[in-house]
Amino acid sequence: MNDSNLLRGPIHDVHVELGANFAPFGGWEMPVSYAGTVAEHTAVRTTVGVFDVSHLGKATVSGPGAAEFVNSALTNDLRRIRPGKAQYTLCCTPEGGVIDDLIAYYVADDEIFLVPNAANTAAVVAALRAAAPEGVTITDEHRGYAVFAVQGPESARVLTALGLPTEMEYMGYADAEWDGRPVRVCRTGYTGEHGYELLPRWDDAEALFRELVVQVRAAGGEPAGLGARDTLRTEMGYPLHGHELALDISPVQARAGWAVGWKKPEFWGKSALEQEKSAGPRRILLGLEALDRGVLRQGQSVLRGDEVIGETTSGTFSPTRKVGIALALLDTAAALEPGDEVEVDVRGRRLKVAVVRPPFVTPHTS
Repeated sequence: MNDSNLLRGPIHDVHVELGANFAPFGGWEMPVSYAGTVAEHTAVRTTVGVFDVSHLGKATVSGPGAAEFVNSALTNDLRRIRPGKAQYTLCCTPEGGVIDDLIAYYVADDEIFLVPNAANTAAVVAALRAAAPEGVTITDEHRGYAVFAVQGPESARVLTALGLPTEMEYMGYADAEWDGRPVRVCRTGYTGEHGYELLPRWDDAEALFRELVVQVRAAGGEPAGLGARDTLRTEMGYPLHGHELALDISPVQARAGWAVGWKKPEFWGKSALEQEKSAGPRRILLGLEALDRGVLRQGQSVLRGDEVIGETTSGTFSPTRKVGIALALLDTAAALEPGDEVEVDVRGRRLKVAVVRPPFVTPHTS
């Protein structure tokens, strides 16, 4: 997709005013950074940052039995939560591959609100529509809502300054108002720090984001782009679809089995995933930490001696740890344990790394 075909969110002009650098992501033109990725990353870890992630998809499943239908399709068990709570879950193929990972908001038994990844929204909506029983409707609301993530130790202070609720439990949400306009506030995030995700209506997004930037800066923070979002999530070992989860990377391989309701009678891919879990996956997700100077990237071979035993799925330089880090799918036959040393082929140079279990950092707040 060339730049002229990229989609834009509701506050693109605000990002231009803020001096953002842009890049394509999931078919959208998104801000990568403003003041610089390291500064924005550090702001989130120490004070607060605000991200525009309005490219994320939105869809509503509604009608009699909507929650029951979603529970029969997606991996996690919606019966574990209740209205006013959200849940991380996966949409899988019959073979156990991952179409997408997403957040499901339990609004009511007859309404589930979904937030999938931008590039996979159409596939998730199509899969649900193809399987939906009579009376259950799936509505694509990709441009119905914006999504802003306020993340960091001072995030509650920012929301309080706007008169928004902050006291919900983790993965809990509240439907509130700001300046007479509806906004859904959820205690979720993708950074490891205390934080919230706000969903205003698309047409209300600009006014809210401008005020968020004012309050974030008053708290010592910065607006942050997708560059910092990626370094923050990698430090925490959080998966990104297309990297640690994909049609050929199952939840079992990605250590995402905690988001699978194994005791449920059905969900898409159940049989294949149960078989893989029982037999043991052929590869498993682990972390790598550079012991020599060098930056790890996606798609690099992991070696033990002359044997290729895996491949990196994400890699970056950790602004917090000041060291190269990566996530990698490694052969289970290699029987690697945390502390073992292997090598990564970095453009023909062998870089020594230690095997670790993520996260690579301890966040300042839970």
